[in-house]
Amino acid sequence: LLDQLAERGWSGAPRHLGTDEHGREVLSYVDGHVPLTPAERAAVATPGAVAAVGALLRELHDPTAGTALAGDREVVCHHDLSPRNTVYRAGRPVAFLDWDLAAPGDRIDDVAHCCWQFAELGRPPEQDPAAAPRLVRAVADGYGLADRSRLVDRILRWQEDSWRGIEAGVAAGDPRFARLRDAGAVGHVQAEQRWTEAHRATLEAAL
Repeated sequence: LLDQLAERGWSGAPRHLGTDEHGREVLSYVDGHVPLTPAERAAVATPGAVAAVGALLRELHDPTAGTALAGDREVVCHHDLSPRNTVYRAGRPVAFLDWDLAAPGDRIDDVAHCCWQFAELGRPPEQDPAAAPRLVRAVADGYGLADRSRLVDRILRWQEDSWRGIEAGVAAGDPRFARLRDAGAVGHVQAEQRWTEAHRATLEAAL
């Protein structure tokens, strides 16, 4: 996927440079800033910056539509887009990182995940309910998503799949998921899901 994006001249992803002597994949360095703290994430949670995320996502999807990599799905999706996987320069997104989960999917899959993560739905608990709908609308507008009727449903499904996936990983004995559970991730995502469900009508009206 990264090779194909590079061939098309897209600068929104690192370049795949091969493997090192230990068999690890080597990627090019993307200069910029990744917002990790709550304050840093808040600084890029503006309608303009979030709309730019949607536009960057569209630049990823369109070249993959109808390709062998997309298979029988609409496009190749990233499947894990969030501020922590995005490089910014001067407050604007310029590239996505962490492509481990990229796979065939539908456009709405990535758009919904962006709405959840970049609008920080339900996080923090005291979030202004009026701010999130504007940011969700900004993602969809930036992407140019035509059919938005299923978008909130897909956000809710992402949230449920996320916490259920952690629980399944714990049950399977995977220590990575155990660490997430112990850090309170299940409860946090469940709270975000409840917030999204409670504000569904407002979110859908904004779209």
